[in-house]
Amino acid sequence: MATGRTHRPATRSRGIPEATVARLPLYLRALTALSERSVPTVSSEELATAAGVNSAKLRKDFSYLGSYGTRGVGYDVEYLVYQISRELGLTQDWPVVIVGIGNLGAALANYGGFASRGFRVAALIDADPAMAGKPVAGIPVQHTDELEKIITDNGVSIGVIATPAGAAQQVCDRLVAAGITSILNFAPTVLSVPDGVDVRKVDLSIELQILAFHEQRKAGEEVGAPEEAAGAAGAVPPPPVTPHRAPSGASGAPGTDSGRQGPDGDVPAVMPA
Repeated sequence: MATGRTHRPATRSRGIPEATVARLPLYLRALTALSERSVPTVSSEELATAAGVNSAKLRKDFSYLGSYGTRGVGYDVEYLVYQISRELGLTQDWPVVIVGIGNLGAALANYGGFASRGFRVAALIDADPAMAGKPVAGIPVQHTDELEKIITDNGVSIGVIATPAGAAQQVCDRLVAAGITSILNFAPTVLSVPDGVDVRKVDLSIELQILAFHEQRKAGEEVGAPEEAAGAAGAVPPPPVTPHRAPSGASGAPGTDSGRQGPDGDVPAVMPA
């Protein structure tokens, strides 16, 4: 199997939009679930619903892959799994190094979804000397002093940063200097990287804050709804407006706007409907 250091995904060279690339893993997850249930084909509507997008967007995304499905039949599930996996580079071996083996780093090391999706955790690295040699998920933790050598020896393609915020930039700089051009950042800070280095940030606290915003807004709508209903029930209708009659000799036909003038010849601010 080829390693990630010598093979790069073809998505950029083929001009696939970043928004489409971001949705491909959603389609792959839905397709993998269908494959595990031995479902042979799926319609664009069914797959779009499973992936949480609309079917028109799905068909447009798949057109970039050269996959259009068959009218009346849909998409071949197994072929589409292969097609998207190939486009995402998941048919290759991607060695990954995780730096920062605290609670989050250890949880990532134990996550079984990496291996099933083509990512091999090649090494675990931590700055704490007491962690050196300690096995986590069956992999012995190594000290950060060996970071560059570990990356070279294992042909690491992707670096995962799970350190405290204060150490993240220094770790990032060392990863980049060692040749890493793709970084997944779990540290609660923004990393500065040179051109050509891709960084994906995962900040769990930000995601929770966004959810808190929506919860607060939903609670406000629930409180406001009874108040609006009570106000509507007790509202007093406005008094009827008596239309002005055009005075005798005034220009304009009775009942028209030109005949409803005020004392100074201006049209009144409030006019009858």
